This record gives sequence, structure tokens and C-alpha cells, in this order.
Amino acid sequence: MKLSFHGADRAVTGSCHLVECLNRRILIDCGLFQGGRDLVEDNIAAFGFDPATIDYVLLTHAHLDHCGRIPLLAKRGFRGEVITTAASRELVRLVLVDAAHLQEEDAQRRVRQWRRRGEEDTPSPLYTVVDVLGCFDRFGRTAEYGQPLQLAEGLRATFYDAGHILGSASILIEAAEHGRTRSVLFSGDLGNAGRPLLRRPSPPARADIVVMESTYGDRRHRSLKDSIEELYGAISSTLARGGNVIIPTFALERAQEILYVLRQGGERSRLPPALQIFLDSPMAISATEIFERHSECLSSEAASMFRDGRDPLQPANLHLARESADSVAINRVTGGAVIMAGSGMCTGGRIRHHLRHNIWRKESAVVFVGYAASGTIARQIIDGAKSVRLFGEDIAVRSTIYTINGFSAHADQQELLAWRSAVEGCEATFLVHGEEPAMQALATLLPGQRVELPRLGDVFDL
Repeated sequence: MKLSFHGADRAVTGSCHLVECLNRRILIDCGLFQGGRDLVEDNIAAFGFDPATIDYVLLTHAHLDHCGRIPLLAKRGFRGEVITTAASRELVRLVLVDAAHLQEEDAQRRVRQWRRRGEEDTPSPLYTVVDVLGCFDRFGRTAEYGQPLQLAEGLRATFYDAGHILGSASILIEAAEHGRTRSVLFSGDLGNAGRPLLRRPSPPARADIVVMESTYGDRRHRSLKDSIEELYGAISSTLARGGNVIIPTFALERAQEILYVLRQGGERSRLPPALQIFLDSPMAISATEIFERHSECLSSEAASMFRDGRDPLQPANLHLARESADSVAINRVTGGAVIMAGSGMCTGGRIRHHLRHNIWRKESAVVFVGYAASGTIARQIIDGAKSVRLFGEDIAVRSTIYTINGFSAHADQQELLAWRSAVEGCEATFLVHGEEPAMQALATLLPGQRVELPRLGDVFDL
């Protein structure tokens, strides 16, 4: 059994890991590198393996940094089977079609720029909507939590609830040969336990090798209760100043959790009844509709509310903006509103328009409720930038900035350690999907065993 690393190695995006055993080649995730313009070349570059030789892609979840290069994989020759959970299957379609649209639009914009400069080369998107639709021919069986899937003689994979977003999974691969079984467990992204919508992560009892994310390996999250109170306080103080609250929102899970919290705040009179809430993200709107169809992923409370006809994701005065015209109309709202839009790291999407209209206003606020990778506009703002560049213009940052990390969909240091401790029999832990300081901090807390911090392209014989 061999294990090689092709993304999210001493970094937090582009997850892609390859297992070779029993004459099969199994890819765990095939994600997009995200964070800035300098990563375009990383996405275009060769995978580090021949896509045509891959037999299976086992997909942990639908975030773009885990699934975003599957269309490119298929475009370059992959003809194997993609296996994931039912909820992830639905969400991946949303995510990849949206990503392709954005890439096509970006390519068209660059063509116009190049032509104005007199350049003849024509930029092309990483992949198109047609490429995305074609790659869905590769999606085969659907995984159910805890139910092993036979990949080949002596080779099976089992998906376990990772509690990160709807449909997310940790994946255990077991290979039996010559009377001996070897197992390797991929955590995927692990959820922050005790969330209102999803169940807590549920790892298998044992594994020989563990490949584990380390996004927040160097810190503890603030409690969810305190984070909710801080959000309510940020909204109330901003409304008192006559401004808007802008929340850069990840379309999957984060948007739904914030909607849940806002509904709860209204019902408990923690927020004013006249508060206007705008969800300006077609993908988030569609993802919210998918939640009701997948009670197998939900907490008992959320599932019960859906069964009883009480939509937990429907606060009062919620306005859904699917069309561009609806989004533009929100810019006429100068105060008294919570505006949620993607992307969560402000690297694209409609959030940039709302920042342009609000971030220079002292009466408004920008509330970050998720991770911001290095190089993103979100990280620049969080780190105290006095201005940010949006649509070719430098916009002053005068609004109040909040960073509330208790809403994170990622496990914190304590939860990562608890998850890892629940897996017995482990000979070695490989830390991935984290910036190097976080990985180093987590590694020091895993004594008495082999801990590896692989680099891109590293290969290990297991």
C-alpha cells in the first residue's frame, strides 16, 4: 500500500491524496486550490499522476477545495467511478456548475482585457459547464454512513459521518492481502461538535494509518453560545448606528447555520422583529432547499422540526435573491439589514459588491464567521487592512469588523485530538489541510506515535 500527497499539504486548499493498493489507484478528493490569483497556475498544473490510471475518486464532501478539480480530472482522461454520499452528490452539482460559470465569466473578462492590450492569445477557463455536466457521468454508487462498499476483491471503503457540512464523510479504506488487512482512514474536514443542524463527527473504532485535517490545530474555538451572543450584539449595535451588517457566507452549511441562528434570535426577541434579512447567493438558496431532503445527516432537533413543518432555516423577513437584478436592488438598502452573500473568503461572488457599497461606511459592519485563507480579501480585512481593492478600485475600510470563529464548521484543536484519540490501533498520523503553524502545534500534542507533515508530491510506503 502506497500513499502520496497531491494537494492541501502544508496548506488548506486543493485536497487530493492517492492510495495505491491491490492493483487499484484510489483518489481521496480532488479539490481546487483557492486563495488568490497566484494559485491559478497550481490549478492548471499537472496532477502529479496520470488521471487515466485512477480507478476511483472517493469524495469526502462538496466544498470546492475538495471537489473542484474533478471536471478537470475527467477532462484529462479519468474514466473511473466517483463515489460519495447522496447529500454530497446533490451539493457537488451546485458547486461545480457555479464554479464553471465563474471560470467562464473570468475567462471572457480576461479575453476582453487582452484584446484591449493587443494580445492575440485567448485565455480559456479551467473547465466549462459542459465539462462539469460530462463529469457527472463518472458518478456511480452512493455511499451510506457505516455501510462498506466493495471496490475490488479484498478492497473496501466505508464512509463515516464527519459532521462538517451536509453529507460530509471520513473514509476508511481497508485492503486485505496474503491474510493481512491494512487500513487507512481519511478524516476529510471534521465538524465542530454540538452544531444545531448537523450531527457530531463519528469516527471508526480503529485504523492503522490516519490522514487528518489540521485547519485549527493551533487554537480553540469560542463557544457557540458566546459566538451567537456576539453576533446578536454586532447586529444590534449596527442597526442602532443605522448601518447594514454584511456577512460573507460560505454557501454550504455556514449560510444555513446563520439562518437558523437568526430565526432563533427573532423568536426569542434577541433581534428586532423588523430586521430585514437578505440571502444573496443562488447556491446557498439551493443548498438550503437540499437540507430538507437529507434528514440522515441532520441533528435530531433539526430533523424533527422539518418533519413537523417548522422550517428551522426560515427566519422572519427573509428575502432570497436568486437573480442578478434582485442582488443589485439590495444595494439601495442603506440600513437596517443583514446581508449574507458568497463567497465566504470574498474571493468572488456577490459579496464583493456589498462590500463595495458598505465597507467604507462607519455605520455599517462586516462580520466574518468562517475561515479566511492567506491571500484572500477576507484575510486582508481581518488582518487590519486600511483599504481593499474591489473591481479595480481601492475602497477604504471604515466599517466595524467582527471575527467570530465559534461558527466554524471545522473542529478546533481539542476536538481534533478527541476525534483522533477515538481511533485505536494507529501506527502513524499524517497531518494535512492546515497552514504549517497549525500543523506543527497539533503534531506536538500527538506524542508516542509517528507523525508526518507531508509536502506536495511526497510518497510513503505503508
